[in-house]
Amino acid sequence: MAKILLIEDDPFLSSLLKNRFEKQGFIITQAKNGDDAIKLLKSGDIPDLILLDLILPGKSGFEVLKIIKTDPQVARLPVLVISNLGQESDVQKGKELGAVDYVVKSRVPIDFLVDRAKEILKKSGE
Repeated sequence: MAKILLIEDDPFLSSLLKNRFEKQGFIITQAKNGDDAIKLLKSGDIPDLILLDLILPGKSGFEVLKIIKTDPQVARLPVLVISNLGQESDVQKGKELGAVDYVVKSRVPIDFLVDRAKEILKKSGE
């Protein structure tokens, strides 16, 4: 099954998402901040999809997204932004930086995120 890198600093939500995705057969690697996520990606632990929160300690999710999309080794990876930043300007910025989609996590059930991830992976051929 597909491998997902979950970049989320909220331990409760991270655990909830990890459990729900694993029940669907996904392999989940977690990073609690942007620096850890970048280290994982540079170590060669390449996922099929990245779920990225924007409000993170250290590097913001926007900074992480910029780094991902400018690194030839991982730039092709689909990134689904999951954030509580719901302003249109935030959504637009996320998509301009290369996110395939932007979901305001407080407005959708977790099953929606799982289904959206499946759709993105299907489109990307995973």
